[in-house]
Parts: sequence; C-alpha cells; structure tokens
Amino acid sequence: MSETFAVVLAAGKGTRMKSDLPKVLHKVCGKPMVEHVIDQLKHLSIDEIVTVVGHQSERIQEQLGSTVDYAYQAEQLGTAHAVKMSHEQLGHREGSTLIITGDTPLISSGTLADCLELHQETNAAATILTMQPDDPEGYGRIIRNEQGQVERIVEEKDASEQERAVNEVNSGIFCFDNQLLFEALDLVSTDNEQGEYYLPDVIEVLQRKGERISAARMPEVEEGLGINDRTQLAKAEKMLQKRIIEFHMENGVTIIDPFSTYIGADVTIGIDTVIEPRTHLRGKTKIGTNCIIGPDVDLENYEAADRTKVKNFSRTNDISSLPYVN
Repeated sequence: MSETFAVVLAAGKGTRMKSDLPKVLHKVCGKPMVEHVIDQLKHLSIDEIVTVVGHQSERIQEQLGSTVDYAYQAEQLGTAHAVKMSHEQLGHREGSTLIITGDTPLISSGTLADCLELHQETNAAATILTMQPDDPEGYGRIIRNEQGQVERIVEEKDASEQERAVNEVNSGIFCFDNQLLFEALDLVSTDNEQGEYYLPDVIEVLQRKGERISAARMPEVEEGLGINDRTQLAKAEKMLQKRIIEFHMENGVTIIDPFSTYIGADVTIGIDTVIEPRTHLRGKTKIGTNCIIGPDVDLENYEAADRTKVKNFSRTNDISSLPYVN
C-alpha cells in the first residue's frame, strides 16, 4: 500500500522578523505558526511528518517535541537542499510526499487534502498548489505552455518582464512522487540569482524527463499567505481570528461583539455560552455550556464549568490550580 509523507520546512532564521526567536515560532492566535501547519497535516492520513530544522533547531524541537520526526539543515542553501536533508527518513520509500513551509499558518487541511487527491488521481510526478493573488510581487510565477500545462516555475528575481506579468504564482506547497522527487533533487543546480538550490526547479527537471505535472489552485488566496515580517504576522492574526470567531458562532456560541473579542486557537467553548464584549480567552482555556463570560474578562488556561458566570476578571494561571468562578 502506498504511503503518504509530509516535509515541513522550518530551518530558516527569518531575518525580516528582526527577532531572536525563530520565525516559525512566532505565534498566530496564541500558537506558533509551525504548529498550525502541523495540526492541519495531522488531520490527513500522513504516515510520517519530517520537520527540517536548522537555525535554533533545539528551540523548535523543544516546542514540537516527539509529535514529528526531524531532519537537520546545517547550512541554509535553499529549499531543495532543505528537502534533501530528509533523505535518511524518506529517500528509500515509495509514496507521495507533501512539502510545505512552516510559515503558512492559514493553510487548511481541506486544501491540502484536495492537492493530495488531485496528485494521486492524475498519477502525477509533481503537483503544485498555485494561487492568484491581486499582487503577485515576490512570488515565483507559474509558466505554462500553449496547451496550459505547467512548464516551470520562475522565481521573481530570475523572471523576465513578461514572466513577471503572470499572476498565477507558486504557493510554496507541492506534492511529489517520493522516489522521483529524490532523484530530481540531485539534478537541481544553483544557476540562479541567489545561488541557491530552489525546490521549484525540481518541476523543470521532471518536466524535461517527460513526467506529468499537475496544478491545483488554492480556493482562498489567504491560505497561502507566508509570514516573513511583523506586518504579515499581524495580517495573519486578523484573518485567523476572524475564522476562529466565526467557527465558535457557527457552533452555538453567542459572541456579542466579535470586534472586541479575542479567542485563541486552542480555546474550547460549549454551546449556548454568551461571550460579552472585551473578552480575551487565551491558551487552552475551556468554557462549558450555558456560560456568560464577560464583559472585561481576560482568561488564560482557565476552565469554567457549565453555567458559570465570569465578569470583570483576569486570571492567567494553569487550569490545574484554578477554582471555578460562579
């Protein structure tokens, strides 16, 4: 039976964040962005997840623990080089490999599942998850032939003026036939502006060999948002917070003022609970059913039993040490 693997690229420093913290550990709605990615992968039938670490690798491993396997990239020589570091775990195995960067916290398991499904249905050597942003600046462009088939991906710094006008771009998420991937990685060169081993170059290698290349278009451009600086981090926070608020309202929670309410990614809330304005729920807070929380409440790792009322209150200790507030 064919296996499915995932490689999460998390080795970069992220210099544009201007931080001592590795980029992928910056939080979005209370959770490191790389954990958002891995959580979505865990919703799929993935046989093994390999996270490629490098800069401050010990901090990332401490955060993720034994939930994934690790490969180490000592020098950051490009995305193709990063994937190649997982050869020991995956190089000898047959199946499909999903590759995703650890700085895309808005990606959904549904979109990843659709990409995998198309890849397997078309029996492709590679499938690219593409998107069409209003402004393609900064992204690698998808170059197709007259028949609409993908020929290659060209990075913006290496693109001609005509190629830069293309608005279908590479999201940085791929699915590959695993054995063809590792064969092609050996043929990737550094003949580009940055002098790096680009993972998108694998597409051109496979295309020259006559292999089938598929492309799946991302339904919502925001899912492909990669975080490179604090401005993009704030944008992702706003987008994900909107999703979280809407999720709870769709599942039976009344939120009086969504614009003044903050709910972390790991918070759970029971049905028929009312969240009053200016309420902040953080960490692994658990709110029961038929509660009234707020106004002016800030809770972290707090547990409230069914029919609890909490107002004008702030508590940030661990769940195990907290009393119920009735």
